[in-house]
Amino acid sequence: MLIARIRTADGPRTVRVDGDRFVPIDDPYAAFASSETVRDAGDPVSGRLLAPCVPTVLVGIAQNGPAHVSPVQAWLKSPRTVVGPEAAVRLRRDAGVTVAEAEVAVVIGRDTTGLTAENAHEYVLGITAVNDLSSPDRASVDPRNFESKSGAGYTPLGPWIDTDLSLDDDLPLSLSADGAVRAETSSARLPVSLRECLAYVAGWSRLGPGDVVMTGAPFSQAAIEPGESIEVRVAGMRLLTPTS
Repeated sequence: MLIARIRTADGPRTVRVDGDRFVPIDDPYAAFASSETVRDAGDPVSGRLLAPCVPTVLVGIAQNGPAHVSPVQAWLKSPRTVVGPEAAVRLRRDAGVTVAEAEVAVVIGRDTTGLTAENAHEYVLGITAVNDLSSPDRASVDPRNFESKSGAGYTPLGPWIDTDLSLDDDLPLSLSADGAVRAETSSARLPVSLRECLAYVAGWSRLGPGDVVMTGAPFSQAAIEPGESIEVRVAGMRLLTPTS
């Protein structure tokens, strides 16, 4: 199932994507927690896509790229940086180079108490795409990633959550700017697997429904310029972010 959120005249609605239709559904997290089938909740509606979830906790995984020999570490990014598909983002002019990173984002389905690498799939609602925008030049004065990751709109997320993708799939990743491919890779090139990333995070911090773990960039990042339109693809999902 493809689960999305859209803005309608009556406010945000959670829907399933059925071709070009948006069909309202009941709370998918409640259904997931009780191992029930997600039920439709009305006739198709129209609206603009929002970020597919509203995380209370947004976690990034550092040192999960080919150049790193250190163990992975987690860091927190403000959930207020999350925006939806096609939301325009103004890049900071006071923080050096801006880098876009195409990453797999894992959406948690229920309380992660008891999550291990072996059973991690039992806690995951699905997978979506994320563009983890960063200002890496700030790392020289801010090793904790607060400044480099805090730009307004610096976490485009979406367009939807694919509940059929597996943590064990080799998920294709690509990053383009103004239609030119800057990077092509896949999740199999992550030194630490999606399962192990989730187990590491859950071992230190309890997560809950709608929280998001961004799992790292395996050769899937590139410097970008203001005005470029950035496209992240994850396993067929297309996340477009215009910049200024």
